[in-house]
Order: sequence, then C-alpha cells, then structure tokens
Amino acid sequence: MAITAAVALAASCSSVKQAPAASNTNGNVIFFDDFSENKIDRTKWSPIVTGFHVNNELQAYVDSSATAYIENGALVLKPQFSTNFKTFDNQQFDFISGRLVTKGKFDFTYGTAEARIKVTAGDGLWPAWWMLGNGMWPNDGEIDIMEFIGEADWVSAAVHGPGYSGETPFVNRLYMDKSHDATQWHIYGVEWTPDALNFKYDGVLMFRVTRKMAEHYGKWVFDNKQHLILNFAVGGIYPFKINQIKKPYYGLSEASLNKIKKGEAKMWVDWVKVTQNK
Repeated sequence: MAITAAVALAASCSSVKQAPAASNTNGNVIFFDDFSENKIDRTKWSPIVTGFHVNNELQAYVDSSATAYIENGALVLKPQFSTNFKTFDNQQFDFISGRLVTKGKFDFTYGTAEARIKVTAGDGLWPAWWMLGNGMWPNDGEIDIMEFIGEADWVSAAVHGPGYSGETPFVNRLYMDKSHDATQWHIYGVEWTPDALNFKYDGVLMFRVTRKMAEHYGKWVFDNKQHLILNFAVGGIYPFKINQIKKPYYGLSEASLNKIKKGEAKMWVDWVKVTQNK
C-alpha cells in the first residue's frame, strides 16, 4: 500500500490450495490480537482519520464502527458509500473506510508478522496488510505483506525504500487455486531478518527480497522499527493500472460499487501475531 502504488508485478508460479487454521511459527509472541472482545482494542490499535490523501484513492478514513468493527471473533473493515463526505481538511469523498495502525502503541525490528485474512472480490477493492517505518516515507521503509485489488485469483507482496519506491522492482504476485482463492482464509506473513524479507503465504515462501538486492537500487533501511497496518482502500492508481476502469469511479467497477452500497465489500481478519526468536 505504497504512497505511490507499486504496479510492476512479477508473476509467481506457485498456488495455494489449502490454508491452515493456525500459524506454525516458533518464537516469543510479542504481539497478538485475535479480536475476541466485542470491540477493537485501542490499547493495540489506533484508527486513522484522513488528513492526507494518496494514490488517488476514493475513500476518506474515519473513526467509526460502521467501517471497522468486531463480528463473530474477527475484525471487519468495510468501506461505505457516503456521498459528498467532507474531511476535516475540507476535501470531499464519496466513500468512507477503515484503517487501523499500531503506531505509538507497538512496533518492532526483526521477527515474523502474520495475519489470517479473507477478502471480498471486486475490481477496485483494495484491502491490505502491511508495515511502515515511523519516519519519512520511503526512507524508513515499507513492507507490504499482502495487497489485494479485487481479482480473486491473486494477491501481492512488495517492498519500498529509498531508490526502490513507488514503481518498485520488488513486488510479486501469488496466483491461487480457484477452489481456495483470496476470498477464503489464508495466513499472510513476512519473516524479517537483518538481511532479508521472506514473504510466506500459508507457510510457503512466495517471495524474497535481500539486502544485496535492495542495495543495487538504494540503501537497505529495514533495520529500524516498523508498525502494523490494516486498511481497506477503494479505487486509486494501483487498481486502475490493472483494470483500466474510469467509470463510475477511477479504478472501481460498477459491480464493486454496488457491493459497497449493499455492505458486501469486506476484509475479515481472524488474528494478527508477531513473533521473535529467543
């Protein structure tokens, strides 16, 4: 979910057919939320209220139980159609949505971050699970563990840093078996070491970015603290560059618009976990 969207996607030949219910990651658990309470734990998560606007996205982020809530033991992020919604900086949007971050409450350096997630398919729906450094972008790095722009048979991972941001060379798709695509539960994770980022979907390595690879383009900046982010964007430049949809909205199809209006566009998160080796 880069501030300038990554689109130079390389296709993986792997496929996912079955997702385990739980992670097999060993180590000390330093962050965990299984959303078992009846409301979002604000000692762990903070909702973002839109104050800057990126990627030509169509939504404003709000702090509302209409766009981020707990249901049946899972976090739900759900965009809403809200014509002419005005943000506090007097910008206007037709959609509102949810974005939760752990900035100021939890961050870490090195370890494995995982989340069990399923999403609704639809061109231009753009939920994501990612991490971001606490300083200036892209100098403090961005790790996109999972991005989805609505095509049910694939999800992507990406890495952004100085010299390799925006149209980053470090991005990869994973294509999924039709019987167990992105609308089903999967565990999306990244194993972060001092010299590599290993992206694993359902425990299977699907992409790796190493320090040496990054230093071909710029500085390796993944030695600082990063915080966790879950969000649901709508439309924008990344979906548009894949689907080329201009109407009814930039990067968003009529069918997806109708799903949002009906309350059917959702991202479910069963749990989030971060572990570190002893």
